[in-house]
Amino acid sequence: MKFRIDRIALMVAAGLVPALGHATNGYLSHGYGMKSKAMAGVGIALPQDAMAAATNPAGMAFVGNRMDVGLDVFMPARDSTISGNGAGLNGRYDGDGRDKFFMPDFGYNRMVNPNLAIGVSVYGNGGMNTTYEKSPFSAFGVTGTTGVDLTQLFISPSVAYRIAPDHAVGIALNLAHQRFSAYGLQPFGMMSSDPTKLTNKGEDASSGWGVRIGWVGRMSDMVTLGATYQTKTKMGRFSDYAGLFPDQGDFDIPANYGVGIAVKATPKLTIAADVQQIDYSGIASVGGTGASAMPLGARGGPGFGWRDMTVYKLGASYAMNDALTLRGGLSTGRQPIPSNEVFFNILAPGVVETHLTLGATWQLGGGKEVSVAYMHAFEKTVSGPLPMMMGGGSADLRMHQNTLGVAFGWRF
Repeated sequence: MKFRIDRIALMVAAGLVPALGHATNGYLSHGYGMKSKAMAGVGIALPQDAMAAATNPAGMAFVGNRMDVGLDVFMPARDSTISGNGAGLNGRYDGDGRDKFFMPDFGYNRMVNPNLAIGVSVYGNGGMNTTYEKSPFSAFGVTGTTGVDLTQLFISPSVAYRIAPDHAVGIALNLAHQRFSAYGLQPFGMMSSDPTKLTNKGEDASSGWGVRIGWVGRMSDMVTLGATYQTKTKMGRFSDYAGLFPDQGDFDIPANYGVGIAVKATPKLTIAADVQQIDYSGIASVGGTGASAMPLGARGGPGFGWRDMTVYKLGASYAMNDALTLRGGLSTGRQPIPSNEVFFNILAPGVVETHLTLGATWQLGGGKEVSVAYMHAFEKTVSGPLPMMMGGGSADLRMHQNTLGVAFGWRF
């Protein structure tokens, strides 16, 4: 029976490989796994399913034998307004030419013995999309659609080991694959080191790897602590966009790390909190300033100017009875785009800060369960000046988001 379950797990994981994801804290997801997503993304000290390795691989030592398959529908709304521009760019531009994204995930965990767990988690790490059917750069001669599309997939095999009955350490190997396309960026050609590899090159892809490590410790019957660190994920270059991103198309994935606490306040109520740090500034393509004197694509060339982001997450779960558990959460953090970097970020307005989440799990019997999660990211606007070489004036970037997801879990 276990052999058959292992084969099913491998088949499901393989089927999810082509499906990538988009996200919310900058361009990283607010959480991984439907139970975590319903609690604002907490999970560093609260492993709940076989997606735990995406947040803290040590948690896999506490979730038992199980498999989880989920699907999220991500619905962002983003637009930009330009005013006071001397080059004819004034107007409000809708970036929602594509407004629904489907984000599957999959987790599998198996206890080799009471202390050792091996598993794999497959999930969309993050992404960003804008599709302006009316180009913000139409005054510069762009007649078609303008936008970008970035998607990232992680396949993360993991190992977790209980070094004591209530303490575990874990490690996950993050095998990453990402895809990118850009179109309608012809006006940036005068700023590029290679205008032939700047825009309208179709979809390019790159792969790479990194590592996530973690610890979970049950300090008492009430309190559990956790900590996790994910290295920068070194990726291959987007060679078709060597005239856009610094160092001829380099686009690594930022390091992130955090700590968490879970408190079993009553036999039915669990409250958990995480603090997560995302080091966007350590990635030249994302954190490099748009005011760089170097051309696009060159070493030290312009990036999106994102600053690091600290995210605070608070979630709760309440067991109404043996069959139904309710969840909710709230997260917030200063969005990563400074006001003086709005121009390039018309293409990537990842400005939302505060997320409200709700969800529930129903036990179906026989070790099977269904979980749902809803997330609303409240609208946020960031305003700032446009460069004089593009006609000056100012731009407002706006975004809000919703997601709705469902997952099936199976304990075996």
